[in-house]
Amino acid sequence: MDYSLSMEQEILRNSVRDFAEKEIKPVARDLDEKEEFSYDTMRKMAELGLFGMFVSEKYGGQGMDYVSYIIATEEIARVDGSHAATVAAANSLGIGPLYYFGNEEQKQKYLPKLCAGETMWGFGLTEPNAGSDAGNSKTSAVLEGDEWIINGSKIFITNASTEITAGVTALSRSGTREDGRPELSCILIEQGTPGYEAREMHGKMMWRASNTSELYFDDCRVPKETIAGSLRRIY
Repeated sequence: MDYSLSMEQEILRNSVRDFAEKEIKPVARDLDEKEEFSYDTMRKMAELGLFGMFVSEKYGGQGMDYVSYIIATEEIARVDGSHAATVAAANSLGIGPLYYFGNEEQKQKYLPKLCAGETMWGFGLTEPNAGSDAGNSKTSAVLEGDEWIINGSKIFITNASTEITAGVTALSRSGTREDGRPELSCILIEQGTPGYEAREMHGKMMWRASNTSELYFDDCRVPKETIAGSLRRIY
C-alpha cells in the first residue's frame, strides 16, 4: 500500500505551513499571553479554506478528503496549538455533526456560513461532574408539547462564546431506554436563545488563545425540530 501524499496534498501542506509561519507564528505568543481569540487570523484561515474542508461544495465546503484536513490541522498545530484547536473543533465538533447528521434544512441554514468562517458552532459534551463521559451527562431535555426544555451546564466547550458563534449542539439526557440506559439526544441551540448563556473561560494552562466556554441552560426552550437529525438515541 502506498502511503505517499498526492501532489495536491503536498501543495496543501506547503501552503498551510507557509501561512502558519507568516501569519500565526508572529502573533501566537502575544495572543497566548493575553488569552485572546484572534478574529483576524480566524478570517485569514477561513480565506485559506480551512473550515468545512471535508464538506461538499453544495454546502459551501472545500470537498476535500480527511487526510487533507488532518494535514492542514497538523501544520497549524506545528506552529500554535490554540489555532489548531480552533480549526479542529470548528470542523470536527461544530461542522461535522451538522453535516453528517443534520437534516437538509439544518444543513442549508448553518453550513454555508460555518464553512465560510463567518460563524462558528460549538459542541456541548463535557460537564463539570461527568467529564466527557457521554453516558453520565446530566444536562436534561424534556419534551413538552412542541418544545424541548433544557436544563444543565457544560464546561470546556471550544468556539462556543466568540462574537461570531451562531450556536451549539448540546448533548442532553432526553429520557430512559427500555434497558434502563439513558437516551441521549443532540439538540441545536442558537446563540441568544432565552435561558441559554455561554461564558468565556480564562486561566487555562494551554490553548489560551482558543475560545473556551462554560454553557448554562436554565429552562431553555427550543422547538422540537431543532434535534440534530438522526442523532437522537445515540447511546
